[in-house]
This record gives sequence, C-alpha cells and structure tokens, in this order.
Amino acid sequence: MKYFISQPMKDKTQEEIKEQREQIIAAIKEEDEEAVIIDSYFEDYDPQNGCIPLKYLSKSLELLADADILYCADGWEEARGCKIEHDCALAYGITVIEEK
Repeated sequence: MKYFISQPMKDKTQEEIKEQREQIIAAIKEEDEEAVIIDSYFEDYDPQNGCIPLKYLSKSLELLADADILYCADGWEEARGCKIEHDCALAYGITVIEEK
C-alpha cells in the first residue's frame, strides 16, 4: 500500500517537520511493514523565498493521486492544505487515516 502523509507545517521549522514525519513513518511501518511512503516533503519549499503555497499544494495533490491511503497528521483539521488533501482523498476513494 502507498501512503501519503498530510502534515501541517505552518510555524514549524524544517527540522520539526522532518522529525514529526519520521515518527509518522515509523508508526505506519509498525502497522504495515511493506508500506511505501510517498515522498511529499519538498526540500525547496520556503515561503520566505517566494514559494507560493498553492503551487506546492498542487504538487501534493498530484502525488496524492498515486496513494492508496492518506495519513492525516495531528492538527490537519486546522491546516488549509491538509483539509483540501483530506477532502480530495474522500472524494476520490482514497482511504483516510486521521491521527488523534
């Protein structure tokens, strides 16, 4: 199964984002040893350098289209992009896991 991780990033450092992502991947692999994690973290994303969030959301949606499962990290309900990814997954029949 291919997993896409939807993770709030606002007000977090790259290190915090990566650390949380590694924890999520470990939890997924604990449940599904053969899980394939779609790499949806964009190293070049930096709104301070003119990156446009909507462009990166569109890139994320393209990757999400290949997923079997969307894993929504804690706080997804408050993040614009995560809510859109969640809605798209539901609309297109991708299984959704919501972290509590």
